[in-house]
Amino acid sequence: MLIMKILKKYIKKAFAYARNEIGTEKILMNQGKILSSINQNKKTSRLSDYEWTIFSQWGEDGIIDFLVSEIEIKNKNFIEFGMEDFSESNCRFLMMNADWKGFVIDGSENNIKKLQNSYYYWKYDLKAESSFIDKDNINAILEKSGFDRDLGILSVDIDGNDYHVLETIDGFDPRIIICEFNSEFGTERAITVPYDSKFFRTDKHYSNLYFGASIKAICLLLNNKGYTLIGTGMTGGNAFFVKNLLMTEKLKMLSKSPFCFSNNARQSRDIKGDLNFLNEANRYKEIKGMDVINTITREIEQL
Repeated sequence: MLIMKILKKYIKKAFAYARNEIGTEKILMNQGKILSSINQNKKTSRLSDYEWTIFSQWGEDGIIDFLVSEIEIKNKNFIEFGMEDFSESNCRFLMMNADWKGFVIDGSENNIKKLQNSYYYWKYDLKAESSFIDKDNINAILEKSGFDRDLGILSVDIDGNDYHVLETIDGFDPRIIICEFNSEFGTERAITVPYDSKFFRTDKHYSNLYFGASIKAICLLLNNKGYTLIGTGMTGGNAFFVKNLLMTEKLKMLSKSPFCFSNNARQSRDIKGDLNFLNEANRYKEIKGMDVINTITREIEQL
C-alpha cells in the first residue's frame, strides 16, 4: 500500500512537470509569433538585427523566420544535423509554429531516444536518425528523409567536418542553407580542419576551438553551388545562405555587408576540460600552429 502511494506521488509530480513544460512552451510560442510580426516591419542593413530566440542557441529562430517569409518555399521541410536532442535547435520553432516537416540526425543514440520520447515528437512529421556523419555515409543517410531534391532548409552543425560534408552533399538543392563556421579562424583565410572521418572536437584539441571551417571557406564553397551569403548571427557561429535565383531586393541589400559578428563568446576550455574564459586574442593563441587545409589551393597550412 505504501509503495502504491509513493508511486502515485511520483506519477503526479511527473505529470505536473510535463504540464509545466508544455505550458511554458506555449508562452514561448506566442512570444515567437509576436516577435515574428515585429520582424516583418524592420528596416535594417544587418541580418543579425532579425535575431530572436525561442528554441535556438542564439538568435537563429528570428533570422530563419525572416528568411522563410522573404522567399518562396515550395516544400516546407528541413534537414538538420548536429542538434543533439533537438530541444535547442535551429528548426524546432519553424516546425512547431508553421508545421514544417523535418528530418534530424545526431551521433548520439541517447539524444535521439530523448527526442523520440519527448511530448511533442508525435505531434509533428519529424523523423530522427542516430548516425555519426562522415563524407562516405552522408548522402545515404539523407536519402532516408524521403524529401524531394527541392528542400526548404539544410542546417549543418557537426563541430568538425562541416566543410567536407557540405561539399559532399549532392542529393538536395536547398533553398536556404545554414552552416556553422569557426569564428576563431577569422574572415580573411579560406581554411578548414583536415578531414578525419572520426573527428571529435574535444579529442582534436582540448580547447574545443579547433574544428570546422572559416566563414570565407564556407562562402566560397556555397558560392560555387549557386548561393549568396546573406549574413551571420551577431556572435558568429552560423552563416545563412539563399539560392541566387531566389534573391530579393531586401536580401541583396543585406548581403552587401554579411560579415558582421563579434566573436565575443568565450567557449574555450583548459587542459582539464573546464571553461577558462579566454578573450579573442588568447583563444587564437591556444590553437596557433595547428594544421588547416587551404580550401583554394588544397595545401596544408598552419594557423
